[in-house]
Amino acid sequence: MKIVYMGTPDFAVGPLKALLNAGHTVTAVVTQPDKPKGRGGRVQMSPVKMCALEHGIEVFQPVKIKAPEAVEQLKRYEADVFVVAAFGQILSQEILDMPRFGCLCIHASLLPAYRGAAPIQWVLLNGEKETGVTIMQMDAGIDTGDMLLKAVVEIAEKETDESLHDKLAEAGSGLIVEALKKLEAGELTAQKQNDGESCYAKILTKSMGQIDWNETAEAIERKVRGLHSWPGAYTFYQGKMLKIFQADTVMEPADGKAGEVSRVTKDAICVNTGKGTLILREIQLEGKKRMAVKDFLLGYKIGKGDQLG
Repeated sequence: MKIVYMGTPDFAVGPLKALLNAGHTVTAVVTQPDKPKGRGGRVQMSPVKMCALEHGIEVFQPVKIKAPEAVEQLKRYEADVFVVAAFGQILSQEILDMPRFGCLCIHASLLPAYRGAAPIQWVLLNGEKETGVTIMQMDAGIDTGDMLLKAVVEIAEKETDESLHDKLAEAGSGLIVEALKKLEAGELTAQKQNDGESCYAKILTKSMGQIDWNETAEAIERKVRGLHSWPGAYTFYQGKMLKIFQADTVMEPADGKAGEVSRVTKDAICVNTGKGTLILREIQLEGKKRMAVKDFLLGYKIGKGDQLG
């Protein structure tokens, strides 16, 4: 099957490799334009572009995929199907109708739940026990197309957005290969989404990482895991940002006001919340390296009654 593959970040690399390993012909990869990153502003290629170049695949990087010249370029590839995984641009109906099998999307949730840009993070923030991947026949809406295949992925107790990302990318890689095999054989049955069961996984902002100590310890701990890669869960200590990378919870009555340190041990800083105690295990003070709390306490004095936030 001739495929045009559309994707940009790390999540989309595994499925691309899986399609190639399954013997499909990827005639072109469509990805976002190269962008400057980091403090130095060095221009970097997307992970999908790097993978495509390693396999000798033509790369197309339109600024606007719906522009007339971009649409004409897509027509030239004469693909049987477009496969989309976290591409980053909305496709027009003209593009959706172009391949004979339409456009299939690899979405990192069990649709119709968690439509939108950040499903991996929001399932963790909301304390879900499972999530998964859906192969969807794309339509003009945002993640509203008919569902073709699903794979359920369990969420581990200490799952972070990074570890869940990798599990879902692996699940999506196998699922898209299965979907295309069944698509060619005419064995796929489309199922419409129930809009009444949908929820939207809105895009993340940096401010979402700031901890409100009046929330429960469990909610704050989920923020630590759900926003682990970006923007990170953070608070402030003596005027400096303090990021929290690992924490535990104890549902004990607060010994003081929210955000106040209730006790310090050799390897933990215990902080009151609106309900329960958050136990800090791994942190990073602004301008310093990320480290275990036991190492942090060797160089910094923090004690009962100190206030965070």
